[in-house]
Amino acid sequence: MRRFIALAACLAFLGGCENMTGQQKAAGIGTLGGAAGGAVIGALAGNAALGTAIGAGVGLVGGLVYNHVSENQKADEQSAYQQGYAAGQHGSAGAPPPVYRPQ
Repeated sequence: MRRFIALAACLAFLGGCENMTGQQKAAGIGTLGGAAGGAVIGALAGNAALGTAIGAGVGLVGGLVYNHVSENQKADEQSAYQQGYAAGQHGSAGAPPPVYRPQ
């Protein structure tokens, strides 16, 4: 019975992540990963609770920074694509530069 309750709780928790934004997912993954790593390091150092708390904080910040950099990179790529597309529509892409002819 306990296994069923634990399984149901895990499924309910994971089902709640379906409609999360990219920023929320990155923050959650960073926090959980940091907490897990911090717990291991804290247990080796003698204080698992403190390690977990510090790891969760560092993981949260790391996840948010990763998401910010990723979104900026995607925006830059989209901007470069749009510029190239617009240049191609006007026929200037791949054309030789105009030749200067004095009059």
